[in-house]
Amino acid sequence: MLEDFVDNFLNIEIVLRAWPILARGLGQTLLLSAVVVPLGLLGGMAIALLSRSRSPWVRLPLAVWTDTFRSLPPLVLLIFLYAGLPFLGIDLGPWGAVALAFFLNTGAYYGEVLRAGLDSVAAGQMEAARALGLRPWLALWLVVIPQAVRNVLPDLVSNTLEVVKLTSLASVVAMPELLFQARQAQSVTYNASPIVAAALAYFIILWPVVRLLSRLENKAIAGR
Repeated sequence: MLEDFVDNFLNIEIVLRAWPILARGLGQTLLLSAVVVPLGLLGGMAIALLSRSRSPWVRLPLAVWTDTFRSLPPLVLLIFLYAGLPFLGIDLGPWGAVALAFFLNTGAYYGEVLRAGLDSVAAGQMEAARALGLRPWLALWLVVIPQAVRNVLPDLVSNTLEVVKLTSLASVVAMPELLFQARQAQSVTYNASPIVAAALAYFIILWPVVRLLSRLENKAIAGR
């Protein structure tokens, strides 16, 4: 029994044979993460800043936007953008569909986190910065936003961790990221070892982030 398990799930020989395509998939996963995380952060920061508007004509549509894309499962959103938009004459391709889906979904989540961070900064901080002669936008950028990010840093890191894991959904639209390549190798070798190797690669990438998150959470608790 153990020998069969090792042969089907921990076959080093098959992993080594499949490694070239797994390595290409890993590179695509890292590249995808390097694109979608900044996109989500930019979208989230825009949402957080706009949510501070006093106009209900800005805040109410923004609340609907945020709630909509937080409620939609990212997989459903991705399939709609990839397979549905071509019927409207808009073909984004795998990269475009993934980038837009993650921008909409993760931007909404990042937006709520950053909005909470901005709300946690005392109004006196902006007033003090203005008293020193800083323009409003400069006071926001140099004084308020750094404090806001620090206050919600554990939540930002946790959300980023989830975003990197969600990049595996790109395999659904045939983007050759790590999971897609591992499934291709599995279909050729009739062996699950490439899938296990992909899981191990995700673990190696994300474990340092998990440990960082734990340290940040412990520091936040100690500082209260």
